[in-house]
Amino acid sequence: MNMKVLFGGIACLILLLVVAGCTQPAAQQTPPVPTPVATAAEQASTAATAAPTTFVPATPGPTETLQSAWGVTVQVQSNGKAIDPEVIFTFEGGMGQNLIPEIDVQLTRSDGTVETGKMVQPLAIGTTTISLPGTTGNNDRAEVWAITPQGDRVKIYDQYIPFRAY
Repeated sequence: MNMKVLFGGIACLILLLVVAGCTQPAAQQTPPVPTPVATAAEQASTAATAAPTTFVPATPGPTETLQSAWGVTVQVQSNGKAIDPEVIFTFEGGMGQNLIPEIDVQLTRSDGTVETGKMVQPLAIGTTTISLPGTTGNNDRAEVWAITPQGDRVKIYDQYIPFRAY
């Protein structure tokens, strides 16, 4: 009885090997096709072609602090709308509200486009705003400069603005 089970098991394994295709001969391999070598003129023309790259605005740099009597604050945020993305600059006040004659804003979008705007006197808290077209990327760079009463341009804000904040 044990011999019948042993021979039956071996026959079953052989049958599985045949059905699985393990006994088929190896497929014939085709010889590799030689690659044509480019001439010097072709190499020069292909070397001049640059791969397309995406523009990434420069890393935000240091900002300066205005004198305490001239201090002003500007809030910068994205509207978060994918259909019409905008970056909104809002004047938030400060001791220099009546002394600072002008505030310049600049938005460097992630596609390389630079948008600029100005806030001029009279500066009103919360109602003096500038909306510049942004992108849906998270690396739109916002920069804000305050013009002092002496005419100096002082950078007071320089950061990336996220498209949406969760």
